[in-house]
Parts: sequence; C-alpha cells; structure tokens
Amino acid sequence: YATPKLRSFLKPTLEILAGIPTIVYGYFALLFITPWVIKPIFQDWLGLDVATFNVLSGGIIVGVMIVPVVCSVSEDALRAVPRSLREAAYALGSTKYDVSAKVVVPAALSGITASFLLAISRAIGETMAVVLAVGNLPHLGIDILHPAQTMTAYIVNVTGGDIAAGTAEYESLYAVALVLFLMTLAMNLASQMFTRRY
Repeated sequence: YATPKLRSFLKPTLEILAGIPTIVYGYFALLFITPWVIKPIFQDWLGLDVATFNVLSGGIIVGVMIVPVVCSVSEDALRAVPRSLREAAYALGSTKYDVSAKVVVPAALSGITASFLLAISRAIGETMAVVLAVGNLPHLGIDILHPAQTMTAYIVNVTGGDIAAGTAEYESLYAVALVLFLMTLAMNLASQMFTRRY
C-alpha cells in the first residue's frame, strides 16, 4: 500500500532500527519506558508499586526490538512474490485489498512465518536489553512490575564468577543453556515444517 517514495524512506529506517545494538534498547527501556510510560500508568494512576527494573519494561523493549526484524523480513518475502500473480489477480477484477490478502500474503506466507519465528528466536536469546530493563534479581514470581532474572542473564552471572566444577551451580549452567538451545531448536524445526507444508 505504501507509495515508492514512502517505501524508500521506511525500508532503510526499519533496517537501521534492526541494526541498533541491543544495549541501546536496554538503556532506552531503563531511562524512558519505565519512568515515562510504565510508572505514570501503573504507579500514578493505579497505585501499584513499580520497581526501576521490571519485567514489563523488558517485555515491551524486546517487542519493540523485534518488530523491525519482522517487518523487514516480511516485506522482503512480500516483494519476492512474482508480479505476474498480482497482475493476473488484477486482470480478474480483484481490488487492491483482495490482491494483497488473497494472493500476495498466501504466496509469501512461509517467508512471513519465518520472520516471526526468527524474531521469536532472537527474543528468546536476548541478553543485554533484558538485563538492563528487567534487572538481575533471581526471583520466581508472576509480578511483572518487579525485577527478575532471565535465563541468559543467569548464564552470564554464573560464568562470570568462580564456580567449582561439579557443583549444582556449575551443572545448572548447562541445564539452562540446554533449555535455551532446545527452545531455539524447536522454533527452527517448527519453521522448517511450516515452510515445507506451505
């Protein structure tokens, strides 16, 4: 739907946003999202206690961080659909919406799905942005307004200290890494199955 002029501006902007280092996103969450978005809503309006480091801020910033990846890869998949399919649909009297929804999107569905799975895999393995936004407090709970510790942050903490081989902490490092690996592997296998099916 975008005009060529608008696309020539939006596409490079999305590519730049996708290339910003994750630590910059983390500082943005810490210095903008928490004090200017989350605290006014949850603390000032609803009267809930909001910590400086909180899970909600980390979730929002990871969502903001992966949207340019999804948009950029999906747009590439949509552009890869042959022009002849679009022209054939227009020749049959389809509207622009019909061509987009019933011809282009189904033809590019495997690429769009791959973009979502790629973004989810990136979100699962994210470390720096969530450490800065969520904090590094090993706490198990459902309160999204207080700090917690992600699996990747736990791996960084454990490997940064002096831990003897064979201890529970040392072995838990490999258990957490295995869970992350299996989650990413499952996402990749799901992506391949979906791509083969469609």
